[in-house]
Amino acid sequence: MRNPFRSEVEAFHFLLLTVAGFAAIAVASLLGGPWAGVPTFAVVTVAAAFFYLRRGQAERPVRTAPAHVGAADERRILMVANETLADVSLVEEIERVGAGYRKQVRVVCPALTSPVRHWVSDVDGARAQAQQRLDQTLSQLHAVGIEAEGEIGDEDPLRAIEDVLRTFGADEIIISTHSEGRSNWLERDVVTRARERLAVPVTHIVIDTETGSRTSDVGRS
Repeated sequence: MRNPFRSEVEAFHFLLLTVAGFAAIAVASLLGGPWAGVPTFAVVTVAAAFFYLRRGQAERPVRTAPAHVGAADERRILMVANETLADVSLVEEIERVGAGYRKQVRVVCPALTSPVRHWVSDVDGARAQAQQRLDQTLSQLHAVGIEAEGEIGDEDPLRAIEDVLRTFGADEIIISTHSEGRSNWLERDVVTRARERLAVPVTHIVIDTETGSRTSDVGRS
């Protein structure tokens, strides 16, 4: 079953809306009697449904393709991953995707931050772990002669991708996740939504960190 919320921030906003709705119902019941909360509940429900419907219509994806800005013999590859980032098989995938080309790689590691993590003061720790994985991956790429740069991106992986594409015209995007059941990104349909939004080939690499197995799904536009 897929998560109906596309991000932890979205779930947090829904929680706040739910709490506010119940508070409004409770206040109406106290002031106007037990049945006064019924019309309040109806109004809150209709307002929430209208808001999410309008938002869904506004977020219909428009497919975009970043312009290639490198030389003709250059392949520009965007790698997006978090907890699976330092896996050596990702270097092998970059070699495969860029075979026969001079490779230019940008690695983005979305930060695992959210309102909840802010509450428990876990932001710095999460970013430090992401930076460690990012540094390890860049070292692996440099060791095999691949030009690569990297950065910590927005906690929403799609927004992180779009931010990078403003300055990095990728010819190929590789998204790495945990396996089904462990991956928050798969619950949020990140790979499918990336393919809907971007007219760029998107390869999905699934890495099972427990068994060491790896599968790939190459999606072409």
